[in-house]
Amino acid sequence: MAREIVLDTETTGFEPHLGHRLVELAALEIEDFIPTGRSFHVYIDPERDMPPDAERVHGLSAAFLKGKPKFADQTVAHDFLSFIGEAPIIAHNANFDRAFVNWELNAIGLAEVPEHRWIDTLALARQRFPGMHNSLDALCKRFKISLADREKHGALIDARLLAAVYLELKGGRERRLELTAAVAAPVLGQARENAYGARPRPLAPRSTEAERAAHAAFIAEVVKDDTLWKKHGF
Repeated sequence: MAREIVLDTETTGFEPHLGHRLVELAALEIEDFIPTGRSFHVYIDPERDMPPDAERVHGLSAAFLKGKPKFADQTVAHDFLSFIGEAPIIAHNANFDRAFVNWELNAIGLAEVPEHRWIDTLALARQRFPGMHNSLDALCKRFKISLADREKHGALIDARLLAAVYLELKGGRERRLELTAAVAAPVLGQARENAYGARPRPLAPRSTEAERAAHAAFIAEVVKDDTLWKKHGF
C-alpha cells in the first residue's frame, strides 16, 4: 500500500527568512489516498509576537501559544520527522509549507525534507482546472466537500480537507470504488450464499390438506424414493 503524508501549517507570516515562524503543524497519514486515522498535530510557541493579520486568519494568539512546545523540542522536530518517515508529503501550495518546515529544521541543525518528496496539490489543481480559482476553499466547494466544521484556518482541519481534495484530484468517486471493491466482494459473496436461507416468518401453506395427502400417496406409489421430498418438507 502507498503511504503518503498530508501536511498543513499555520504561521506568523509569509517569509521565514524575515523572522516569521511556524505556530501549528499537522500531518495525516494516508494509504492509497484513504486516511488511516494516524496523525501528528502540535501547536508551537514561535517565541515572537503574533501579527494581527495572521491572527485573523488562524485565530491563534501569542498568549495562547506562549508556553507551547518549541520546534526545537524533542516532542516537535524529532517526533514530526519520525512520523513522516520517508513518505511523500502532500501540501497545498507546497513551496510555502516546505520553506517553513525546512527553515525550522535548518535552524536546529537537522536535514531538510528534500523537494522531490513534496507533491503540490495546487499544481495538480491548476493542471486539471486551468484558469480557475484553485484555493483549498474553492476546491472543497467544487468537489462538494463540507466546510461546515471550519470557522478559521487550522492546520489539522485543513489537512483533513486536503486529504479529501487529494483523493478527488486523483480520481475521486471512481478511485474510491476501485479501492473498496476488494472489501465489497466478500460481502456480496456472503449475500449470495445466504440468499436461499430459511425465511424468518414462513409463509402459510397454499395447498389444502387433501391435496397434500394426494401428493404423498403419489410419491409413495410412483416415485418410491421419497428422501428428497421429505428433506424439503413436502
